[in-house]
Amino acid sequence: MHKELLEDIGEKELINRLRKFMPKNQASDDCALITTKNKNLLVNNDCLVENVHFSDTNICPKDLGWKAVVSNISDLLSSGSKKTIGITISLILPSKTEWVWVEELYKGINKALKKYGGIILGGDCTAGNQKTISITALGIQGELMLRRNACKPGEIILTTGIHGLSKLGFMIQNQINFDNDVSLKKRLIKNSIEHFCRPKIYPNFLTNLLKSRSNKRTKVGCTDSSDGLIQAVQDLAVASNCKAILNYEKIKKDKDWPKGDKWDEYYFFGGEDYELVFSLPKKWAKNLSKLDKNIIEIGCFIKGEPSIEFKDNKKNKLLNNTPFKHF
Repeated sequence: MHKELLEDIGEKELINRLRKFMPKNQASDDCALITTKNKNLLVNNDCLVENVHFSDTNICPKDLGWKAVVSNISDLLSSGSKKTIGITISLILPSKTEWVWVEELYKGINKALKKYGGIILGGDCTAGNQKTISITALGIQGELMLRRNACKPGEIILTTGIHGLSKLGFMIQNQINFDNDVSLKKRLIKNSIEHFCRPKIYPNFLTNLLKSRSNKRTKVGCTDSSDGLIQAVQDLAVASNCKAILNYEKIKKDKDWPKGDKWDEYYFFGGEDYELVFSLPKKWAKNLSKLDKNIIEIGCFIKGEPSIEFKDNKKNKLLNNTPFKHF
């Protein structure tokens, strides 16, 4: 049976087929009109590039579509977006890409939008040597402005969940060999693959922040851990001009996570976990932790040069590792 290729159906037919994933008339023009009233908009763009972030051997197109949306909404959420309006999608695809690959990609995109909110507003597509999915997401700024430069000395550093699982899932999907003395539990394998292929975000995070707030403060230091936990803390420290002290003993890991320096490296530098990393005054942090049991305290900020140290000095050798780099 002949398989349809994008070079066979052409750009116009591709766009015409993609219309079924969008609201009526959404693909009629090059630009999408967004009517707002007294609303501040947040705009984010994120790319996933073949052989950098994904390959056809480690993730299926439907999961890739889901992940592309989540990576953008995570960025919106980490800035305080209370609602995702929608996304535009730019595709760079080799001309011999099969149509069914694109169709599955968009099914994953729509599934994530259905769960987390937003619609497809439009986009663009062109030919290229490797697959690239670039998404621009629009959100509405909520009451709390979450910004990297809002952390203060004396505040508690917290995160929404466990790190390292996406890195492990990536390694498993790429059939990377582990040390012979490491035996991974089936539950950990399944959980890690799910974190890599179908990451989740926390739509109730802002609501819980507001519920637990002990004053009328409207700015909170926050980012996500898409480039790894250490990189997230480093970004906060640099933007806020303060020093981070991490408490290794308080940092929660999966109960079946192997021990050792290499596994600490996977945990702290893995990336693509999309957990939120943020800081709050002590009282606020305590209130939030009572309200949301998944919130984990991992350290604190103090006055000092922007940097990271572990409370246990023996763990500072971890910081010699290199965070993920795109180039």
